[in-house]
Amino acid sequence: MSTADLLSIEPLELKFPFELRKQISCGLQLSNKTDNYVAFKVKTTNPKKYCVRPNTGVVLPRSTCDVIVTMQAQKEAPPDMQCRDKFLLQSVKVNDGASAKDITAEMFNKEAGHVVEECKLRVVYASPPQPPSPVREGSEEGSPPRASASDNGHANAAEFAAAAKQFSEGLEAQDKSFEVKLNSVFSVSLCAAAYARFILICLVLCR
Repeated sequence: MSTADLLSIEPLELKFPFELRKQISCGLQLSNKTDNYVAFKVKTTNPKKYCVRPNTGVVLPRSTCDVIVTMQAQKEAPPDMQCRDKFLLQSVKVNDGASAKDITAEMFNKEAGHVVEECKLRVVYASPPQPPSPVREGSEEGSPPRASASDNGHANAAEFAAAAKQFSEGLEAQDKSFEVKLNSVFSVSLCAAAYARFILICLVLCR
């Protein structure tokens, strides 16, 4: 933070998370801790590259003003991510009740005898924020972990064994049922044969 007599500036570095082909903005806060009206003006060594809003204005006594600096989309990254661009913020005390429309270039002319405070700001490129790492399956809070491949293997083997046992028991039950039916049919056949033999003997005796 700059602790100048008229305006305090935060931060003293314009830090841009650099990304190709994307406009990037960062902010400055100007604090007037005096009882005077203070006019300011923002200059840069590369005006085509940056847009400053507002680039001039008046900070009322005991108040603050936010300034947004936007870097235009860049087609290529600078060598070693180093930036030589500079900003200069000038401030001067003005008459009470002054507004932005009252600001003139003459106000910031030191040769005209005006007391002008200046603060230099440098530009810093930072790496863009990294996307969050993907959450592994089963690691969500409150959710049980997914079964692993080996767990699935054991589960499938147990299910197969149970199914095989059930199928075997079903075949055994069918065999028993068939055996009972077969015995019943065989018994009926024996009874029928005995009855036929009894009828034949009766016929012979009657003759």
